[in-house]
Amino acid sequence: MARLGVNIDHVATLRQARGGTEPDPLAAAVLVELAGADGLVVHLREDRRHIQDKDLQLLREIARTKLDLEMAADEAMAKLALSVKPDLVTLVPEKRQELTTEGGLDVAGQRDRMQSIITMLHDGGIPVSVFIEPDLNQVKAAHKISADFVELHTGRYANATRSKEADAEFEAITQAAKLAYKLGIGVNAGHGLNYRNVKRLTHIPEIVEYNIGHSIIARAVLVGLTQAVKEMKALLS
Repeated sequence: MARLGVNIDHVATLRQARGGTEPDPLAAAVLVELAGADGLVVHLREDRRHIQDKDLQLLREIARTKLDLEMAADEAMAKLALSVKPDLVTLVPEKRQELTTEGGLDVAGQRDRMQSIITMLHDGGIPVSVFIEPDLNQVKAAHKISADFVELHTGRYANATRSKEADAEFEAITQAAKLAYKLGIGVNAGHGLNYRNVKRLTHIPEIVEYNIGHSIIARAVLVGLTQAVKEMKALLS
């Protein structure tokens, strides 16, 4: 069964909206793990709009599953990651005004910079994933810079409104996953996945982990966080 990483950024977003202490993303992390999630995912953004440095430090102390730190590919963030020691760093593109991550990294066009950051993290004993489009050239570039994992951006698949479009995106994800596996790279997937569209992707055996946040937290408002995580886990079985 594929693993489930739950992104708890949206819990911190709700907290930051009032500038208080509730809801506490650490409490959410505990519930997520108790409900059977295989990992915690947090994106520490440059503007600190949701997850804060203190959150990350405390999560490192309490996490009993895998802690995946999403971050921009820059030296300052790499140094912070080296001090915290997450179980995985996922390098993602980041724009200041975006509501959520828009598309994958252009690894092929930024090989030297990406290689430098990955080398820093590897020297500190931290494995690295790169968040990319399901594009064969990007997968090959990820292999050349020694990425341990790729996380395939599933946004276009998730947002497809026509069956032909969804089929084409599913095929692109399938082929990218197959190539990554062939090259010895672990395959994760995420972005826009929900309780309606994730099941189809489980037919791609090369994908070993799904990182999902918004739909789980949205579902939790209605049924509770424990139930929301269990329902998603059941879909991945």
